[in-house]
Amino acid sequence: MNVVAAADKTSGRGGGAARVGDTVRSVGRALHFPVTGTARGIRKATHAHGAGESGLGKLIELHAVNGAGDVMITVALASTVFFSVPTDEARGRVALYLAITMAPFTLLAPVIGPLLDRLPHGRRAAMAAAMLARALLALIISGAVASGGLELYPAALGVLVASKAYGVVRSAVVPRLLPPRFSLVKANSRVTLAGLLATGAAAPIAAGLHSVGDPWPLYGAFVIFVGGTVLSFSLPPEVDSGKGEDVALLAADEEHLHGRRRTEAKRPGLRTVGPAVTHALGANAALRCLSGFLIFFLAFLLREHPLTGESAAVSLGIVGVAAGAGNALGTAVGAWLRSRAPEIIIVTVVAVVLGTAVVAALFFGAFLVACLAAVAGFAQALAKLALDALIQRDVPELVRTSAFARSETLLQMAWVFGGAVGIVMPLNGALGLTVGAVFVAVGWLSTLKGLLASARHGGRTRARVA
Repeated sequence: MNVVAAADKTSGRGGGAARVGDTVRSVGRALHFPVTGTARGIRKATHAHGAGESGLGKLIELHAVNGAGDVMITVALASTVFFSVPTDEARGRVALYLAITMAPFTLLAPVIGPLLDRLPHGRRAAMAAAMLARALLALIISGAVASGGLELYPAALGVLVASKAYGVVRSAVVPRLLPPRFSLVKANSRVTLAGLLATGAAAPIAAGLHSVGDPWPLYGAFVIFVGGTVLSFSLPPEVDSGKGEDVALLAADEEHLHGRRRTEAKRPGLRTVGPAVTHALGANAALRCLSGFLIFFLAFLLREHPLTGESAAVSLGIVGVAAGAGNALGTAVGAWLRSRAPEIIIVTVVAVVLGTAVVAALFFGAFLVACLAAVAGFAQALAKLALDALIQRDVPELVRTSAFARSETLLQMAWVFGGAVGIVMPLNGALGLTVGAVFVAVGWLSTLKGLLASARHGGRTRARVA
């Protein structure tokens, strides 16, 4: 009897411990599920429709990491260069920042595309190097933020160059990772949307880290970019395979395809990818120019003259959210439209941006400024996807990677030019938006005839390789 009682007691204690253990494990799983469940959901979305097997899913995740790291550095630099001093001094600081970073970048940017052509087999290493460089530069900037040292500017230049270099490499790599029956437009829309979502998710985290201390977003960027460095090397070997590829020429010029000029040219230049592609590139450059202009011009304008009833920071946040939402919507619509009538899409969205800019300039106000930001973001995303569709349609596969690299470099230079103009403009809303409308009008009018002609011919004029 005593033995049985003792056994019951022991069993009760063991059962109680087991129940406690089960409860702890259940709580642990409940707390762990949001993270693991979210991770599984993200992995399922990024690897759908063959993207996991081709390696595109990993590139999508890498681009999300890139977007999160970039926004961390952006928040840190904005608080240091822009928000920490009065407006007049901030304009001088940003002008100095642009002079020290953008001017050398404008000279370096054209080198990136040709350099990729010479190094077709090292693109995983190139993306990893761009990630690692930004990780190390984030630490340098964190020291400059704390000490007020001048090393902030060359380090920021390095971050800018590494970020744009990554963008060019990423654009060149996407065609190598397309799953079967997967359009280039759909692939690029997935990559872009992942970057936008990661940026939106990381921005409030960066702001929270900044509230702890100025360098903390930079520490966060360091961790993120180190992770991106490792992730770059996890991409499949196809990323480094340049088999069958050649250098793209950006124009359809028969003189470069036959005869004496062909034999004289040691290396082909930027010629012969087809008139539709070059006109679409010009229209996209106008939108990128407007984007760079609005970022810098509205940043100072809204700081000095915030939206009605709002602070400067909230005003900038509203415009930023509107632009981001427009960009995400444009990416989603582009994926839905796929490659239908890309010339018409470009002509239409640029015309809509032009009309919106003119209306916003004539009737300048808070609502119209937010509308212009949203429409410009929408048009930029949709026009870029249409350009991707034209490159896929009109550029031969063996030079497609090169065409992507060089077109992205030209678009980055257009953004730099627009930003430079935005920083020197007087803080007059109507005047500034008029200048923005002029940028778009020049791009639209100079490409309208060529794009419509290409649409009428159905893109039958195919580029050939010189």
